[in-house]
Formats: sequence, C-alpha cells, structure tokens
Amino acid sequence: MKWSAIGDSFPSLKNAYSTGYYRDCEQALIKDNFPNLRQARVLKTDLWNEARSTELLFWLSDQGANGVGVDIALSTARLALSNRNGHRAHMLVADVRDLPFADGSFDYIYSMGTIEHFPDYEQAAAELYRVLAPGGRAIIGVPNLHDPFLRPLTVGLLSMVGKYPYSPEKAFSSKSLQHMLSDVGFQMRGVSGALFMPGWLRMLDLLFHTKNMRLAAATAWATKPFAWLYNNFPKLRRHSYLVAAIVEKPLAWVDAIPLEQAEPLPAIHDAAA
Repeated sequence: MKWSAIGDSFPSLKNAYSTGYYRDCEQALIKDNFPNLRQARVLKTDLWNEARSTELLFWLSDQGANGVGVDIALSTARLALSNRNGHRAHMLVADVRDLPFADGSFDYIYSMGTIEHFPDYEQAAAELYRVLAPGGRAIIGVPNLHDPFLRPLTVGLLSMVGKYPYSPEKAFSSKSLQHMLSDVGFQMRGVSGALFMPGWLRMLDLLFHTKNMRLAAATAWATKPFAWLYNNFPKLRRHSYLVAAIVEKPLAWVDAIPLEQAEPLPAIHDAAA
C-alpha cells in the first residue's frame, strides 16, 4: 500500500535539472558495461523512473533492447505504462524478491535503488542472480554508506521526522555490497556509481522544480559542477550517493568431451549482418 500511495501522489520529476544529470549517469553506466544492446534481453527492477523520472527503460528500447520492467506497486506500473508512447518495453507488477521469470531469462539486469528498500535484500539479490543468464552482466546500485556528502545521515534525520517518503532504506559501503553480491554467486567486474552530488542539493532541486521554477534555476546552476566532475573524472563515480557494483553470472562448468567425440557446433551469424 505504501509504494502505491507514493506513486499516486508524487509529482513528475522528469524535467528537473538533476534528473537530467541522473539520466546521463544511468545511460553512461549502461554504455560502459552492457555491450551489444540490440536484441538483448534486459530487466529493470523498478518502474519509478518510467513513471516519474529518467525513463531509462524507454531509452533502452530506443537502443534496440528487449526491455522488461517490474514494479511492486500497481499504480506506479500503470503510470509507467501510460508514459510508454510507442516504446516496445514490457511492464508488469512483480516483487523483485520473487520474480515471475525462468532461470537465466535475461542477458543484462539494471537494478538501481531497489533492493535496499527490503529487509531481505539478500533474497532480492539471489533472485537477480537466478534470472540472469550465465555469462550475463548486471548493474546493481544502492545508497552509498560512505557518501562524502553524508546523504545517509540526511536520510536518517528526515526518516526520523517522517519526511522521507522512500524509507526504509539501507545504505551499503562498496565493500559490503560486493560481499553480499559475491555471497549469492556473482563475480565482481567493477564499482561505479550515479549522482556524484550532495543529496540535499538533489532533494532541493526536486523540491524547487515542483514548487518554484525560479529557485530551480539556482539549484540547476549549483548542480552543473558536479555533473562536470562526474563526466570528466570517472574515478569519482564510485563516491556518488548511489554506489553501483558491476557483476557477472559465471558460465557453468561442463565436463570436457574428447574433441573427436564432440558434435560439430552450429555456425554463428551476426544478427546485424
């Protein structure tokens, strides 16, 4: 009920300057880590951005991917569906801890800001591992416990007075995130992040965007240096307020077969040829 209520009442954040910055971060993460998107099967683990923010799933569709988005809230899924505007992305209501897909269904998974809202986040991570194909890659992002701008402290204080609508929300260090994902079977490929900027500035920009566009011009100006740093100094990205692990599902080991007994492999054709 809580997440449905948020989806019903929250204003659109799509045109806020910091949302544009967030969109650029997400697209950069995808371009850097998901090669060959054309015809790839991609799972996105929430539809909040398609309903109210960056519309990443629709961008993935424009890149030629076969995108599927899930969300636990019916109202959010309905709003995302109403925003689809001809994109071929598929959307459904589902819980990331119990996904309605067969093992190995997806080539890529993008999960940013989802699993930290569940106390059984390990179960959610294990489900992502299950539905990822062997050799597939995932980007799994969560709030950064060691955010240099102290966003977890801000969120904690706001949650205490009932002013943070996304609580509960667990923050992770990059090491604890990597350990948790390794425990469910993932192999680490790297660490990055999204939104290198003070959390309070992001919140203020969204507030002004919905309440006072004149003040939003000031927060947009204040956000630009952080976007420049993110784009020009990649090592800073892991210090963003969303830390993201890039992980893979290992290929399954098979018993070796003597070459003379092996069946000939089928020819592989480039789908783009």
